[in-house]
Amino acid sequence: MRRFSRRSLLAATTAATALPAGAAAAAPAGPRPAARRLRTGFERLADSGYDLLEGDRVGIVTNPTGITRDVRHIVDVMHADDRVDLVAVFGPEHGFRGTAQAGGSEGRYDDPATGLPVYDTYLKSGQPLADIFTASGVDTVVFDIQDVGARFYTYIWTLYDCMEAARLAGRRFVVLDRPNPVTGRGAYGPVLHKEFATFVGREPIAQAHGMTVAELARLFNAEFLAAPVPLDTVRMSGWRRSDFHDASGLPWVPPSPNMPTPDTALVYPGTCLFEGTNLSEGRGTTRPFELLGAEGVDRRWAAAADRLGLPGVRFREAYFAPSFSKFQGRTVGGVQVHVHDRAAYDPVRTGIALLVTARQAWSGFAWRPDNWIDRLTGSTLVRTMIDAGATADEVVAGWQDELAAFRRVREEYLLYR
Repeated sequence: MRRFSRRSLLAATTAATALPAGAAAAAPAGPRPAARRLRTGFERLADSGYDLLEGDRVGIVTNPTGITRDVRHIVDVMHADDRVDLVAVFGPEHGFRGTAQAGGSEGRYDDPATGLPVYDTYLKSGQPLADIFTASGVDTVVFDIQDVGARFYTYIWTLYDCMEAARLAGRRFVVLDRPNPVTGRGAYGPVLHKEFATFVGREPIAQAHGMTVAELARLFNAEFLAAPVPLDTVRMSGWRRSDFHDASGLPWVPPSPNMPTPDTALVYPGTCLFEGTNLSEGRGTTRPFELLGAEGVDRRWAAAADRLGLPGVRFREAYFAPSFSKFQGRTVGGVQVHVHDRAAYDPVRTGIALLVTARQAWSGFAWRPDNWIDRLTGSTLVRTMIDAGATADEVVAGWQDELAAFRRVREEYLLYR
C-alpha cells in the first residue's frame, strides 16, 4: 500500500472542522430529532447568494442526483439565477441526465433544457480533462454528485480526476457536500494496493470508506494529488455520521441505473464483488446487488450462508431471470440478501462470506478470467485466500493492519460528528 504523505492541506476548505480521533465509530443509527433539518452543501451555497462563486464563470460536475429538496435539478436552478454565472456542465459515467448504462456516457451535447454545453468526463483524466476545462472557459469547477460509500463506485474517482485536472488547468475546485447514505460511522474492508489502481479505485482507501465527498476531497487533496488544487468545500448542516439516508429527509434519486434504492446502496459495498465472478450480481432485475445467482445454484447456498449467523442479515433462497447482463432471459437460482438490522450489518464481511459459501456450495463457481475481483478488492488477497480454502473470518483478518492504517489517516479529514 502507498505510504501516506501527510502533507499539510494547503488549499482553503470552507468550515473544515476535523472530527476528533475515535469519534467516527460513534453512536448506533437512529431516527433524527424532528427539530434538526439537514441542509446540503448546495442549499447552503444558495442560501449565501452564491457568494463563494461571485465573479467566476462556473462549470459543474453533476448528474441526476444533483437536486434540491423539492426535486429541481441544481443546474436548472443555477441557470435561472442571475447571481451565478453557470457556463458549462460536465457529465460523469452514466451521463449528466443519467441515460447511459454501466460503462457508458452521454458524450458531448448541448442541454435542451438550458442550452448549456455538456462535456463528457467519463474515462478522461490528466491533461486531456484539463484541456476540456480550459476549452469550456470556466474559472471554477463545482462538484455535486450523490455518492454511495463504496471505493469502486466511480463518481469519487471522477471527483479525484476532476480535482487533478482543475489543478493542471489552473482552476479552482468547489465540492458541495451530500450525505453518505449508508452512514459515515466507520471504514470497512480491504485497502487498495497501488499496483491495482484503475477507475474503480485510484488510491489506497478502504472498500467501504465511510466518508462524504467533501471529506474525500480533503483527503485526496492532502494525501494523493501531485500538488493541491485550490479547494473549497461547502459542508452540510444537520448531518450525523450515524445517519442513514432516510434520516436526511432528502428524496432518493438513483445515482446510476443499477442503484435504484438506498437498500441497494446498503449491500453494494459487499455484493458488488460478484461482478468479479461468473455469478449474476442481479443486474437486469428489480433488486440488483440484493439478488445473486447462477444456473445450477440450488438452495444449499442460502442455507450455508444463513448458518454463518452473520450480524444483521439473512439469506433467502431465490430464483430470477435477468432481463439483461449475465444470464439474460434465463432462470437462475441463488440468494436474496435481506438486511434486518442495518446498524449491525457489515456489507464487506457479508460479501466475503457469500463468496466463500458460493464457492463451497456450487461446483461451477469461477472468477472472471481477467481477475476483475482483484481490481474490486484492491489486491490478490481475497481471491488467493478464498481459493486456498480460507474462511470468511480468515479473509477479513488478512486486511486488518492496512485498514487500521487507513482509519488513522481518515480521521484527519472528517468534518462531522
